[in-house]
Amino acid sequence: MGYIMNLRKYVGHEPLIGLGATTLVFNEKNEILLNLRTDTNNWGIPGGSMELYETIEETAIRELKEEAGISAEELELVTVLSGKDYYFEYPNGDKLCTVIVLFKVKNYSGTVKVSDKESKELKFFALDKLPNMEKRAQAIIDKILNGSIKI
Repeated sequence: MGYIMNLRKYVGHEPLIGLGATTLVFNEKNEILLNLRTDTNNWGIPGGSMELYETIEETAIRELKEEAGISAEELELVTVLSGKDYYFEYPNGDKLCTVIVLFKVKNYSGTVKVSDKESKELKFFALDKLPNMEKRAQAIIDKILNGSIKI
């Protein structure tokens, strides 16, 4: 059981501050890798919560491997995001004020494949042809498209 899930035993659905890593993976056509989430049934960017004693880079690498089956060989720190755009309420009622450390994956090994119960599907999308996105992922994409996040 992860750190956040452990805390939920004590605080129930009340808002928590959660630190996590999100990874931007692009293919040779400059399309972004997204995962169709099982919890919200919309598309997100691979990432997740930091566990105790883990570095944020280890979080990024672990989450990408768990969610997309690939190993990040080199990460580049893009930015840190927080605030109301990154508040999220899960379908089960859990509330999370997310602090996202955003990384670009410079190169990776392995084959993209669904590797856990958090994703139904993985697919690369052109930035101008994106599907229905999860709120936090959409906020990241909007910042990329308006130039306030440089990738």
